Amino acid sequence: MAIERILKDDASEEKGERARMASFVGAMAIADLVKTTLGPKGMDKILQSTGRGQSVTVTNDGATILKSLHIDNPAAKVLVDISKVQDDEVGDGTTSVVVLAGELLREAEKLVASKIHPMTIIAGFRMAAECAREALLKRVVDNKTNEEKFKMDLMKIAKTTLSSKILSQDKEHFAKLAVDAVLRLKGSTNLESIQIIKKPGGSLKDSFLDEGFILDKKIGIGQPKRIENANILVANTAMDTDKVKIYGARVRVDSMAKVADIEAAEKQKMREKVDKILAHGINCFVNRQLIYNFPEELFANAGVLAIEHADFDGIERLALVTGGEIASTFDNPESVKLGHCKLIEEIMIGEDKLIKFSGVEMGQACTVVLRGARALVAIPTTIADNAGLDSAELVARLRAEHNKEESNAGIDVISGSVGDMSELGISEAFKVKQAVLLSATEAAEMILRVDEIITCAPRRREDRM
Repeated sequence: MAIERILKDDASEEKGERARMASFVGAMAIADLVKTTLGPKGMDKILQSTGRGQSVTVTNDGATILKSLHIDNPAAKVLVDISKVQDDEVGDGTTSVVVLAGELLREAEKLVASKIHPMTIIAGFRMAAECAREALLKRVVDNKTNEEKFKMDLMKIAKTTLSSKILSQDKEHFAKLAVDAVLRLKGSTNLESIQIIKKPGGSLKDSFLDEGFILDKKIGIGQPKRIENANILVANTAMDTDKVKIYGARVRVDSMAKVADIEAAEKQKMREKVDKILAHGINCFVNRQLIYNFPEELFANAGVLAIEHADFDGIERLALVTGGEIASTFDNPESVKLGHCKLIEEIMIGEDKLIKFSGVEMGQACTVVLRGARALVAIPTTIADNAGLDSAELVARLRAEHNKEESNAGIDVISGSVGDMSELGISEAFKVKQAVLLSATEAAEMILRVDEIITCAPRRREDRM
């Protein structure tokens, strides 16, 4: 029985070589799309949203471009997914992994045309990937025991990554910001303790790294502007739930005095809730939701700084760095973990007021304020092409250099020649390169194994009566 008889009318099926070729074409099209963005001389893409706002983004970041695409081809979706994984896992190499996977499939297409079985090609890919990984391991430099050299290595990696970004003109400044922020973690991989705030105005060089945690909120009128040795209750609770909010409910009264009694009862319930919060022995209350005028007045009278409507990511990170937990009920003060810091104060950045928490429990917390085989040869070839250089000649010279022992040769797009990357201070993270190599090979294998593509019929909505 043919599979079309089993599937719905709108379903389609592609088998064997036809399915494999459809996969190759889709994957290579995605690789060709982002190929021109690779390297320090890579081109930018303009992305226009089809939504109501029709926002325009100019970028050369592979992950950003691929996340914005609406793709039907299954193999192309595999490459988009590996780009996302690369971005989530190591944060760099998103374009390289797609270009390499596309080039592997381009070579596989030629081998399949020569009647070589896909499983034989896959076995060869695995052997080649292992050889390339061993070559990477031989070139690894580890200076973590030497603090000064380790910092210099991190600076080189950061500057290499930023060379292809819009920040390339100020890469020295931003590389230092990134390295200083990461070194504050003291070996921890918890990047949640690094807060990033974007503030329009000034120039890119006005961006800075500040100790502690900065919350993008203002201190309310009548609130204390400075608190030392703060005990902080971070909460996600509604401060208006005690009002009568039953839809369609009506209260009949025969005098204005009764209306005043209802309002007084509501205020009394809110006063009781505020008293429960104050019973925690706090001098700062940060709430995810709104704090209305009456409870805000009660907090101010008690000398407590009340901060309302903090964004969810902000309060989660604040709870983390101050050593507290987010509370939603207040009946048992002893079970609630408060946050602590040495100083809370209002600061100015440009024309905006923000709240700074200094001396937090997590000492490493900080805030960055922003202003303003042949397949492997595809990467240096593309970098040279994007820089307007003769890629054929440069890659031939690069091959000759790599045949020598202990070679650090690479394409120097500034001078237009082959240069020593070690002397030029061009370094990349081993994890990024390893992830590019292994993910690209796995994606190529996955697509190469395909011998049938079944497109399911879309689910139809029945007309409503």
